[in-house]
Formats: sequence, structure tokens, C-alpha cells
Amino acid sequence: MVPDWLDRLAAQAVRTSVPDGLRPPADGGRLAAVLLLFGEGPLGPDVLLIQRSTRGRRHAGQPAFPGGGVDPDDGGPVEAALREAAEETGLDPGGVTVLCTMPELYVWRSDNRVTPVVGWWRVPSAVHPASPDEVDSVERVPISELVDPVNRLTLRHPSGFAGPAFRVRGMLVWGFTATLLDRVLHEGGLALPWDASRVEQMPPDVLDLAGRG
Repeated sequence: MVPDWLDRLAAQAVRTSVPDGLRPPADGGRLAAVLLLFGEGPLGPDVLLIQRSTRGRRHAGQPAFPGGGVDPDDGGPVEAALREAAEETGLDPGGVTVLCTMPELYVWRSDNRVTPVVGWWRVPSAVHPASPDEVDSVERVPISELVDPVNRLTLRHPSGFAGPAFRVRGMLVWGFTATLLDRVLHEGGLALPWDASRVEQMPPDVLDLAGRG
């Protein structure tokens, strides 16, 4: 049974509006998908995140949802999101119930047209960095930690761009992943009030890794 809170979240996620900065162009861009996999862990509801390898060329060291490009054999974003999640974390896709897909979002830096796929981890399986060249760590992050105002901040890039961020499980979650998390938690009625005026500059090590792509 899908829990009520996730049913509500999925119903809202389908109708989430796309911010101007994430609207896909009229044409072009690589098709991609990410898996927003929610489960029931030892500390309550949680979501699966990975930390990309610091050795990678793109998005090095960044926390992210499992996912990647849609291959011709995938048949669409749902299959791609499940395949990539299995390759990156070792999870068993058979234990995942797909609830919905969200509107397509555009990540200009990587020229990806990303479809978020929302899933319920009906039968959780063990996860680990199944692709060490791409993933440094895998975390089931409790929703309670993500919505805790203590763990929330606004992160500013030297370019002047500022967006929501989270400090959880030793990770600084920012950029596309944090923006999507922020919207989903808000739309799903899970977010708590937090101080958006708490602004921090992007740490130099994070900035250096981000500059690789």
C-alpha cells in the first residue's frame, strides 16, 4: 500500500509548474530521467540520494537523484530511471512501484531534458555504490532531516545565482537536485517553514568540483 502522504505528494507532483529557469527549449537537449524513490526506513519516510564520484567529469562530487540519459532501448524515462538507479545503487527495480512522472525540466549546464520519475520503494533492497567510477556513496535520507529548518539554507554561486540547499548526512545538496527536492517537499505538504535569508557562499571545494563540467 502506498502511504497517504506519498499519494498526496505524487498527485501534486504531476501538476507542479516548471520555473522559468528550468523550462525546456523548443527543441534540442538530451533526454534524461531521474528517480525520486521514496521509502519507509528505520527513521521514517526517506528518499534515495547518491553522491557522484569526485573523479567524474560532470557534476563531480554532487549529491543527486539516481538517473541518467534515456537510451534507445529504454522505451522512455521510466525505464531509464529504473535502469540507471539499478546500475548506480544496485537496487532491485522489481521492488519499486512507479507512481507518476513530473513535467520535463531542462538543465542547461549539461543540456539535459530531465523527466523526474516518482516511485514508492514497496520492497526495499540493499543499496551501495554499484558503479564506483560514477558514485561515491548512496544514502537513504530521512524526510525529517530534509525538512528540519536547521538543515536548510540558501546557497549563492559567485555568478550571483542563489537557490535552496540542504545539509544532510554529510552532504551539501544544491543546484538542480535541491531545487527539485524543495519543490516536491513543498507541493507535497511536507515542508516546514525555514529561514530563506540564511545565505551561504558556495564552498571553494564544491565550486572547484562544479567547474569541471
